[in-house]
Amino acid sequence: MTASGTSSRPVSNLPFIANFDSAHLTIGAGVAIFHLATSQVVVCYHSKEKHWFLPKGRRDAGEDSATGAEREGFEESGYRNRLLPIPLRHRQPQAHNSNDAVSPFVAEPVWAQLMPVTRSTQYMLFWYIAETLPPEIEQSLSQKSTQANGAYMTPPPYPATMTLAERIVLDKKLAPVRHENTGVNEDEALYESYLLSVDEAQQKLSGTIMANVVRTGWEAIQTRMAMEESSKSA
Repeated sequence: MTASGTSSRPVSNLPFIANFDSAHLTIGAGVAIFHLATSQVVVCYHSKEKHWFLPKGRRDAGEDSATGAEREGFEESGYRNRLLPIPLRHRQPQAHNSNDAVSPFVAEPVWAQLMPVTRSTQYMLFWYIAETLPPEIEQSLSQKSTQANGAYMTPPPYPATMTLAERIVLDKKLAPVRHENTGVNEDEALYESYLLSVDEAQQKLSGTIMANVVRTGWEAIQTRMAMEESSKSA
């Protein structure tokens, strides 16, 4: 599972102070969805505007950003997915007085973006790393969604004790399912999605933070695999 990086690393902006009330702030989330067994990542294409992008969008009211990222990933790409815990430098504290063992892997945002929507409205976007679902979970969620008149079904989280090598075995060499007509509006009906190699995805997304989301996610996946392999042989 190797791929060369083809995009330069962007630099984080300096911290600043800004204030936005709820009427002038939109919070969203997006994902780079990896198919671990084939070392590919899902990339979307706007068939009318002719540009490539990772799935993203506004979270629903009352929805947390992580769940919103998974849902938007499904709606815009057609691929069910769940966040993938990875080794990542971050600034979030561990839960206070928790008796759980501290994992070296977390499902935190790898990048955050602040973008103006209008002259008075701000968009805050969090980027996550995710994976396609094992066939059995995919089938179960699809059945439940059908029984619930097409309602979105939140996937179970990635198992805390499962290694990536164990996870890949579950795919049974089957390609992930891409669902049709999952978009929720006329614009999303124009979206196409493809599983691309990491290098090709970075090329398609070149010049955007999304290229580095893919790069960061892929490098973290490779690091996690190496850590797990080292732990197994120790």
